[in-house]
Amino acid sequence: MTRSPATPLPPPKERRRLREAGSLTRAQLAERVGVRPGTVRAWECGRSTPRGRNREAYARLLAGLAEPVGKAAGASVLGRRQEEDAAVVTVCPDGPGDPAAVAPEPSAFAQAPPPAAEESPGLTPAQAFDALYSFCAPALVRQTYLLSGRRDLARESVERAFQLAWDRWPEVARDPDPAGWVRAAAYEWALSPWHRFRRRHRQPEPPPPDEDDRALLETLLRLPPPYRRTLLLYDGVGLDLPETAAETEASTRATAGRLTHARETVAARLPELSDPRELHQRLAELASTGRLRAAEPPAVRGGSERRARFRTRAAIAFTVALIGTTGLTLHTAPTRYEPPVPPGETVRGVPPRVAPGPLSEDERELRARLREELPGGPERLLPQAR
Repeated sequence: MTRSPATPLPPPKERRRLREAGSLTRAQLAERVGVRPGTVRAWECGRSTPRGRNREAYARLLAGLAEPVGKAAGASVLGRRQEEDAAVVTVCPDGPGDPAAVAPEPSAFAQAPPPAAEESPGLTPAQAFDALYSFCAPALVRQTYLLSGRRDLARESVERAFQLAWDRWPEVARDPDPAGWVRAAAYEWALSPWHRFRRRHRQPEPPPPDEDDRALLETLLRLPPPYRRTLLLYDGVGLDLPETAAETEASTRATAGRLTHARETVAARLPELSDPRELHQRLAELASTGRLRAAEPPAVRGGSERRARFRTRAAIAFTVALIGTTGLTLHTAPTRYEPPVPPGETVRGVPPRVAPGPLSEDERELRARLREELPGGPERLLPQAR
């Protein structure tokens, strides 16, 4: 019996390059091969080599990614990515009968620039808001998950940020970077220290299934919030140092120090992430493992409008109560001046009240004799009729 030769595989670095060229994450490639994302990471780092059926499936997949096809291959890869990433459909009503433009959902950190309100005069405010939400919300939910480590808080932070943006939509629509405006609001809500006093946030969050992802998330959450935010913006989102400093409201020198300290802390606990490019890739993969989904744009706008109506009604009720209290005070208040009662004065010439003092011996004997003789003795007083 002869053993069939092993299927040839490209070098580890080439494996990773082919996967990135095919716009596949490690989790997506692992799902196709039938292994865990940590196993794919070990194959690409050279720590282990696939065997048996996994090797054949992995080799076929890499060979398919390496085939130099033209536009047809790019269209097929794009179609597979749209099916796996649940593409977001955005309708741009430029005219009656225009087909809907389909845009794939952005990755964990990539945010495609939404159509600006000034560039699309045919869009209504609601349609412009929905377009901004569709492009930015999925990536923002994953980013805030890395900041807070909680899935519910990540979705809540993004929804609150977009509700605030809808309340101030004229200001946000004229902003040069509306996505940055919403991102800053979501980060502020996710990093608020008041969340630890909420009851549901006292329960532990289920950790990621992969051991390497758990170690990276634990390392991120141990960083101070400003350092964590700086690392995410620079190495995750891809902002430059001045933009990161402006969004974190710090000087460029302080931002550089925070970034250096955060990188050193991560590299000390996870030496394989000392390379910023590897750290960016791992952050994107960790954000994608949560399978977080944002709410629909109409639900977010509806929540913002309900909150605005509640605040308006509360303000009206408070104003009515204040007016009623003021009217009652004016009705019951005195209409003329009433002088106050003067304080009491000492009256001279009136003898003071004197209490009876102690009885003498003779008086006590007389009192005892009267008590004994008068009721039944000969000196008893009887009324006489006249």
